[in-house]
Amino acid sequence: MVKALTLLVGWLLDIVFGDPARLPHPVVWFGRLISVGEHQLNRGQHRRLKGGLLAVGLILLIFATTWLLRTLLGVFALLIYDGSELHQIPLLLYLFDVIAIFYCLAGTTLIREVRQVFLALDRSLEEGRQQVARIVGRDTSELSAQEVRTAALETLAENLSDGVIAPLFWLMLLGTPGMLAYKMVNTLDSMIGYHTERYLEFGCVAARIDDVANYLPARLTALLMILPSLLAGHFSLFRFVCTNGRNHASPNSGYPEAALAGILDCRFGGPHYYFGERFDKPYIGTNPRELTTDDMKTAIRVNRTAEIIMVMIICIAASLGL
Repeated sequence: MVKALTLLVGWLLDIVFGDPARLPHPVVWFGRLISVGEHQLNRGQHRRLKGGLLAVGLILLIFATTWLLRTLLGVFALLIYDGSELHQIPLLLYLFDVIAIFYCLAGTTLIREVRQVFLALDRSLEEGRQQVARIVGRDTSELSAQEVRTAALETLAENLSDGVIAPLFWLMLLGTPGMLAYKMVNTLDSMIGYHTERYLEFGCVAARIDDVANYLPARLTALLMILPSLLAGHFSLFRFVCTNGRNHASPNSGYPEAALAGILDCRFGGPHYYFGERFDKPYIGTNPRELTTDDMKTAIRVNRTAEIIMVMIICIAASLGL
């Protein structure tokens, strides 16, 4: 019950506050570590080896540091135990877990950002481009209004996996050390996992680790997104996801994007520019219809529903001691 309670409290904090912009964030620290390592090592020969050592070393560092902190907090609780019921509970350890869960979940901030993209686009195309640039890695300066909306909804689907379901998945398997280590995996991929000339060799191992870490969570995310439709007997959506989920440069991102494209009956994918280089991504879906604000509202509702189902699954499993 305690594990379920810490999850619920951490998740509710994210629902209410989102990412705390004025407080130090672990992902920012992760990014600084990666940036320092990349500037020092991404040069000369053996870039793949050096990038791999950096990725594996940072992931293990975060896992070990988190495990050590939790162990020390548990030992501290034993040292101050005086036979009272209050001191029998390792409050600092549970508080640490709550804060870690709160920081690792990004569902509310992502939804806010996507909503702001659509509101900015209602004011002007240029504002929409500037707003969507906050949440996507592609070049946005030449995007049309439809491409801005598409980029925002693709990111909403993809980051439901990266920012919510995958962290919860690794929390369920390996506790908060696994959850924070996953955030390092994801941060490494978002910073150096690009197929550009600069990162192709150096970020190769980081990208592969991210692929492995997200393999099951991405497919679980898609299943959670379409679960209400499946329960209603709409099995064609499952076939759509299985067919179109492979239509992506990433072995994982296509599945949640295909789930949302199937729900909205729209088309994602196509050519994008990253750091001035063109990448032709396969299309997901076949209906190139104009996306609207109503589609954004539907997509947000789908995200929240999938998130709630995942939290409920983990809470039930924790309550049963699984």
